[in-house]
Amino acid sequence: MSSETNVRKFIESDKKIDFNDFRKEVEEVDEEIDAIRSKKFVFNPGEGELQGLPVSVKDNICVEGFPATAGSKILEPYKPEITATAVKKLQEKGANVFAKTNQDEFGFGTFSMNSAYEIPKNPYDTDRVTGGSSGGAAALTSALKSPHMALGQSTGGSVSNPAAFCGVVGFTPTYGRVSRYGLIDYANSLDKIGTLAQTVEDAAYMLEIISGKDKKDFTTVERGKKKLADVEPDVEDLRIGAPEQYMSFPGMDDRVKKKVWKAIQRLEDMGAEVEEVSLPKVAKDYVMPSYYVTAMSEASTNLARYCGMRYGLEKDPEKKNFDNYFSEIRSEGFGEEVKRRVMLGHFVRQEGFREAYYIKALKVRRLIIEEYKQAFKKYDVLASPTMPIIAPRFEEADDLSPIEIYAMDTLTIGPNLAGIPQMSVPCGTVEGMPVGMHLLSDHFKEHKLVKTGKAFENSFGTLERPEVV
Repeated sequence: MSSETNVRKFIESDKKIDFNDFRKEVEEVDEEIDAIRSKKFVFNPGEGELQGLPVSVKDNICVEGFPATAGSKILEPYKPEITATAVKKLQEKGANVFAKTNQDEFGFGTFSMNSAYEIPKNPYDTDRVTGGSSGGAAALTSALKSPHMALGQSTGGSVSNPAAFCGVVGFTPTYGRVSRYGLIDYANSLDKIGTLAQTVEDAAYMLEIISGKDKKDFTTVERGKKKLADVEPDVEDLRIGAPEQYMSFPGMDDRVKKKVWKAIQRLEDMGAEVEEVSLPKVAKDYVMPSYYVTAMSEASTNLARYCGMRYGLEKDPEKKNFDNYFSEIRSEGFGEEVKRRVMLGHFVRQEGFREAYYIKALKVRRLIIEEYKQAFKKYDVLASPTMPIIAPRFEEADDLSPIEIYAMDTLTIGPNLAGIPQMSVPCGTVEGMPVGMHLLSDHFKEHKLVKTGKAFENSFGTLERPEVV
């Protein structure tokens, strides 16, 4: 394993980024992996501490001057007049936003194959998926050798999942730590903006910058002010729990499981106290129905705004009655998976079904949160595989049913339901494809993930970067 250039240390060394070389590399890499939805190379040296660092942004996060399609045809003509708070904080520090990255439509997917536009390819093997829904962000982060970091977004694991499949670090914060202002919503009570980078320190550094209370987002709080990037790598006397329900997940690739156990045992050898723990309410039978009922209900409400009247795709409404007009716009603009989730979400919210499904899902969600809270009274960190398999080939992913695809998210949707922070760290390869170890901690205890992730990375190293061009 080789250790990659640390972007933060590159910045602090006062080295300069050659923007012409960077642009050339981006163009060549994107031609191979289709990670970018739109790009604009207007660089400036950057007067803030980021020194002009190139940053890419997932396409459902608004940046003035860039399209924001969220992977959907219905938003193809849309150019926002605002910039998301998280992006603005990076720009104020001197970062250069140069690209919006491809994703599953509105974040609805596990493999980034539901985009209405380009389907991003895994840099380690372009016949395989990147993971979703922040697939373009993870692929670009993995493939570029020049200094670069990315903003992603997670509703049910959409930062951790592609980070694991593409061999990078994905850091998703506590709900409320980072403003969602300027994010095109999937599910308001679940959505979180996170970071992707090649090292733990860089992902933590970026998260540190974008965190904080925002008067434009009433769900944000001023908590966890600890300087994340400066947290010392140390697992001595750290208590780590390995959830039995995650380690023995049905359909888990035994080779992936062995890699993650080996990584956990490495932490134990470094002084951590490791113990397998049973957390029955984070198992598939609880988290999967609770998550999908909640997420689809909120999504169907949020997507009601896309009707061809205010922004995005539109036609002449005077030629049809409103019902036919809305139906035509949404039929043409929404993809198959979006239509499925909108219909299911509407079904579970309507009178006669709301109590049976939606309210019950919220009650189960409360039980899941309490299960995690009890676990964190004993353990500092929970560790497990991020994804149960390595990135599948496109034809393999095509053969999976929607239910089989939804089940793939089981290891990542529990933390999102609970709103706790999570970090995926590369811990090895199987068949040359990356495997991720998933680290979870209690609300606003991101520093525990950083100290654990850094300690592991210092011992293990980082994965060899793929040769894309």
